[in-house]
Amino acid sequence: MSENPSENAPDAPKKALEPSGVDLARVALRAAKEQARARGDAAQQKKQARRGGGLRSGARADGRDPMALGSAINRLISERGWETPAAVGGVMGRWPQIVGDDVAKHCVPEKYDEDERVLVVRCDSTAWATNLRLLAPTLVARLNEDLGHGAVRHIKVNGPGGPARRYGPLRAPGSTGPGDTYG
Repeated sequence: MSENPSENAPDAPKKALEPSGVDLARVALRAAKEQARARGDAAQQKKQARRGGGLRSGARADGRDPMALGSAINRLISERGWETPAAVGGVMGRWPQIVGDDVAKHCVPEKYDEDERVLVVRCDSTAWATNLRLLAPTLVARLNEDLGHGAVRHIKVNGPGGPARRYGPLRAPGSTGPGDTYG
């Protein structure tokens, strides 16, 4: 045997690349633990399914843990299928940005009928109601661009309401109020 270090140098890298018995045991132990954990999770899920969901608390996170309010609301909206009405509600909150400040001062969205896909808007004068009726196709296109195709089919424009109906002992039966004397 020679004592020359240059002859032993090629053997040293080969020994470092080959895993020793201890390393092989660690790898095998890690793989066995992962398999056992997977089998245990599957067995736990089967037990909970047999018990009717297993309403028990535990140390690990699951669907019963508290969640942020925004996440809970988004989950509720998606579970109930309220995406379109919620989006239209957001449009009602952003009405001035959608129609412009001038129109928003005189016209206010009142309600949205999900079945008919109609947005009802009330204007403070008949002139603004007429103006909004002329702008309705453009607004429908802009709303559908923002909400998704077909979310709003029609905009129903209402003019200003008449005076409040008064009821009391001096009212004539069958009278429709002060509007019935004008024509």
